[in-house]
Amino acid sequence: MSKRDFYEVLGVGRDASERDVKKAYKRLAMKFHPDKNPGDETATEKFKEVKLAYEILTDPQKRAAYDQYGHAAFEQGSGGGGGGGADFSDIFGDVFGDIFGGSRRGGQQRVQRGADLRYNMELSLEDAVRGVTKEIEVPTYVSCDPCSGSGAKPGTSAQTCSTCHGQGQVQMRQGFFAVQQTCPTCHGQGKIIKDPCHSCHGQGRVKKTKILSVKIPSGVDTGDRIRLTGEGEAGEHGASAGDLYVQVHVREHHIFTREENNLYCEVPISFTMSALGGEVEVPTLDGRVSLKVPPETQTGRMFRMRGKGVKSVRGGGIGDLICKLVVETPVNLSAKQKELLREFEDALEGTTAKMHKPKSEGFFNGVKKFFDDLTS
Repeated sequence: MSKRDFYEVLGVGRDASERDVKKAYKRLAMKFHPDKNPGDETATEKFKEVKLAYEILTDPQKRAAYDQYGHAAFEQGSGGGGGGGADFSDIFGDVFGDIFGGSRRGGQQRVQRGADLRYNMELSLEDAVRGVTKEIEVPTYVSCDPCSGSGAKPGTSAQTCSTCHGQGQVQMRQGFFAVQQTCPTCHGQGKIIKDPCHSCHGQGRVKKTKILSVKIPSGVDTGDRIRLTGEGEAGEHGASAGDLYVQVHVREHHIFTREENNLYCEVPISFTMSALGGEVEVPTLDGRVSLKVPPETQTGRMFRMRGKGVKSVRGGGIGDLICKLVVETPVNLSAKQKELLREFEDALEGTTAKMHKPKSEGFFNGVKKFFDDLTS
């Protein structure tokens, strides 16, 4: 456990309200979160320290113990004045706790953290590759402003439950055994709100549509998700909020296909260019570039353009653009064009056919051998 003073860790005074503690935690958690400081062990340790301080100072019982005994209140064997004998309920707490809704140590039940949310975001390939900032609308529960999330009417506060005396649980005897269950009066909260807030009706949160600005880093792909800490649903009665996960889906592109860091596209060329060679314009995400087509290029041949792909969000080098040349067969030919093609085809026949059409010659020789072997 961190030995630094928890109030000093969060930068608040000892008389700070729970709301002040939460504000300080949110600011520091965003600053030191591991997702924002990848590979920074110092930031990770500071995040853990801030989180521990927040958990202690937002729990009334733990805060009171810390104020009285300091770190010794939570060290092994120290109970801030506790005795050395084992409580009978502790021995069977692991067995009966889940059944009767009690905690393992008979302490107050913690207020449940708000739910995590998911937002599906669809991006174009260009935005996914370059990165973009998007505004999104998220319907969710947020902390009630008038009561600061407490659920009690402004100017009033929740009162300690008289049934469980703030423990959130009551002890019941069943024969020889003493077991615990959730307090039926306060439902495990440990407090009763007699004068609820008119805005949230005692829940400590209200439904609202939040508008958030989400920064999408460059290089994301379908299946990636971005976590926004504390932007999920606010918990009831001032409990911390959950997280918002932005799930990325990249739309299909009409030209490019992405595979990891590489981009692929098909480039049509005429059979005249494939035979004689030439240059063709190829699209990239950075603009047009010229690709030199060598003579006698066959359909399906691949050409690699280095560094014209994608740089992954996880780091590493930039991928390549792989261009597949596809020889396009002419359509809607006139009578004269068809005649010229027939003359061209006749000119390729004869003793020089093997020279001009090596693949065709090899294919048909293989077919002939295949049938000869079947009949032999």
